[in-house]
Amino acid sequence: MRIGLIVIGLIILAAGIWVVVGNGSYSATDTLAQIGSAKITATHDKAIPQWVGIAGIVIGGLVAVGGFVRKR
Repeated sequence: MRIGLIVIGLIILAAGIWVVVGNGSYSATDTLAQIGSAKITATHDKAIPQWVGIAGIVIGGLVAVGGFVRKR
């Protein structure tokens, strides 16, 4: 279980760093107009907020340290 906590913590930590650096984004699709079954949609790339990355760094660090410190 210790190794699992360490690995999960490091993955969350790396994802948090990735978002803070500015590389995290997702696509959002908006419907602009709809007439019957015909739709006009637009897809936008939106950045993940930096507070999510900072929270990922903090939580990932705590989980990884918890894995290192955990005793059997």
